[in-house]
Amino acid sequence: MSTDPRVALQALVASFEEHLSAVSSRRGDDDPAVESAAYRMMDAFEEYEDSLYDTYGEVTPLDVYDDSDDDGHDDDDDNGPDMDDSDDDGQDTTEADGRP
Repeated sequence: MSTDPRVALQALVASFEEHLSAVSSRRGDDDPAVESAAYRMMDAFEEYEDSLYDTYGEVTPLDVYDDSDDDGHDDDDDNGPDMDDSDDDGQDTTEADGRP
């Protein structure tokens, strides 16, 4: 039996709030409450995604990942993704529709 998407969405939003609360009251770098809240948030997202698909045949445009999904390749530097829309010679590489 599938969960109603609205109920799953409410649980997902509640899990985000719980995660925020855990992060804001963190007691050190390895606070188990933060990790636990993160896992509950991932589980709530999966439940929402499954419910959305089962009910409407639709999925979100989001992916959930964890440390096990990291294949050891880091194409970006430590400053985050490269948001520069130019190639190495400075030419703009953005497509007409705004995609790089």
